[in-house]
Amino acid sequence: MEIPEEGVIVNSSRLKSVVWNDFDRVKKGETFAAICRHCKRILSGSSTSGTSHLRNHLIRCRRRSNHDITQLLTRGKRKQNTLAITSFSYNQSPIKNEIVTVASMNMEEGVKVGNNNTGVLNLDHRRSQLDLARMIIMHGYPLGMVEDIGFKIFVRNLQPLFDLVTSSGVEDDCIEIYNKERQKVYEELDKLPGKVSLSADRWSTNGGTEYLCLIAHYIDDSWELKKKILNFLVIDPDQAEETLSELIMTSLRKWDIDRKLFSLTIDNRATYEKTVCRIRDQLCQHRFLMCEGQLFDVRCAASTVKLLVQDVLETSREITNKVRETIRYVKGSQATQEKFNEIVQLVGINCQKSLSVDNPFQWNSTCMMLEAALEYKEAFPQLQEHDPGFSMCPSDIDWDRLRAITSIFKFFHEVSNVFAGRKHITSNSYFNEICDIHLQLIGWCQKSDDFISSLALKLKSKFDEYWKKCSLIMAIAAILDPRYKMQLVEYYYPQIYGDSAPDCIDIVKNCMKALYSGHAIYSPLSAHGQSSASESSVSIVKDKLTGFDRFLHETSVSQNTKSDLDKYLEEPLFPRKNVISVLNWWKVHEPRYPVLSMMARNILGIPISKVAVESLFDTGERALDHCWSTMKSDTLQALMCSRDWISSDLEGLSLD
Repeated sequence: MEIPEEGVIVNSSRLKSVVWNDFDRVKKGETFAAICRHCKRILSGSSTSGTSHLRNHLIRCRRRSNHDITQLLTRGKRKQNTLAITSFSYNQSPIKNEIVTVASMNMEEGVKVGNNNTGVLNLDHRRSQLDLARMIIMHGYPLGMVEDIGFKIFVRNLQPLFDLVTSSGVEDDCIEIYNKERQKVYEELDKLPGKVSLSADRWSTNGGTEYLCLIAHYIDDSWELKKKILNFLVIDPDQAEETLSELIMTSLRKWDIDRKLFSLTIDNRATYEKTVCRIRDQLCQHRFLMCEGQLFDVRCAASTVKLLVQDVLETSREITNKVRETIRYVKGSQATQEKFNEIVQLVGINCQKSLSVDNPFQWNSTCMMLEAALEYKEAFPQLQEHDPGFSMCPSDIDWDRLRAITSIFKFFHEVSNVFAGRKHITSNSYFNEICDIHLQLIGWCQKSDDFISSLALKLKSKFDEYWKKCSLIMAIAAILDPRYKMQLVEYYYPQIYGDSAPDCIDIVKNCMKALYSGHAIYSPLSAHGQSSASESSVSIVKDKLTGFDRFLHETSVSQNTKSDLDKYLEEPLFPRKNVISVLNWWKVHEPRYPVLSMMARNILGIPISKVAVESLFDTGERALDHCWSTMKSDTLQALMCSRDWISSDLEGLSLD
């Protein structure tokens, strides 16, 4: 719209809308125009045009210095309204609802806005940029999305005042967030009341690059099980074990947790043997490990199950391929499928399961494929008689072996589902499941079928290596469950060891006592523990009666007063059918068992299994998302660590 220079500015003081504070109303003849005082854009100023188009322009006007658009969002309604705005900051906890009261006064006075945090309606560029970076971190978006045309259009229409960022700019923001979050995690680890256990997991990319993910597991002062990714490091697959161990030790020193380390959980591979030994030896030299590192080496339970499943898959490959090709043939054409359905009805098979080819990268899908095929076992020979083109039907011997193999798959599937059933599993939950695997393998080895017994012997040989390393720590963790104590060990060991069970039970008891004694040394009731506490925290007000506490402890020991451990083991079991949180039980009973609770905090936080729930049934290693796999190693580490830290802070939070 154009207005000649001789247009006359009309006095707008009688106009009721607040938009005229930012516009000049110009008249030329019978035509009225509104000229923005900030960008000089000319719009219609006719009384019949209203003011909505002027209000919309002011919201988007980039030259307008005052970005407070509160008045523009209220349209002069006489009724008082309350505008609830949720102001969320990643650095605030918990989230608060900040209420902005918009009071509508009479039209001549304009609109007054309540003074309750009206600043939330202003655009904070820096906060918005960091929020964008956090969104990319949390959801694994590619950094380059900020330069996509679709994203730019979306942001421009949503908030024209927001200055778009480049991919390098958002990368810098991600690094800034990482450094701030890292300091928080460092301080949290530094203040921990107990030990830290570490797990190491391998990741890979389609390009062949491999990474080592180091995760700290611990129970905090509120008795909550926590885990934090510490490092995400690129490694050479052919890297020497000495180099790998030094990489882990360097990480521990940078986080200053080498003296706090209790255990290391790693995949059950022989290639890691020397790596674990080197780390353990270095820590033992400085006397950082309890029981001389006897409980330091923990092999992942879920990855051990996956190794056993791999052997079953390998042994049954030929028979499984027959079933797979049989199903492909049946599903290959509509005519064959219809013929097969007719045969199913004639044979009288009543099954709700559908035939489908498995995903070779998910072994649980192979289990389901075999289960369904067994249900239709009687129909396949009939199809072979009526269809000359169908020649790969499994034989009767094949079906017998498939039934046995499927039962093995189903057993391991049930065990894995126990691991997947809970997100945060404490170490006491594994002993009975692993004992059941042991007993099942013993039973399979005694089968008369040579095919099954030979397979079971192969599985048991691999399992025995795992059992030798990890049975002790799992037994101790189970004893610290008030529903089981020593009785669960005394129930399983005779079934597993037979006549040797008493000696094996004594080994567990002796280790339990040694571990308790090690914790008693660091207890505030002991002289050593008291000096360590005073040295580590000078800010703590000195208790003048700590000497009296130590005196009571020493006299009770000399008078053969029962220890925490003795009292705990002698007291009745907590009812097993009652659903309890073991950590909450120890939190409540910490005053009664001050030394044993220290031990429980360290033991129950050990990750007996480190495999993520979503990867339990994968046949390969965890793969990195494609959009992040090409990033620089430092940036990738910042993104992976930050995503873990931010996600754990927001766990269970809903912004709906």
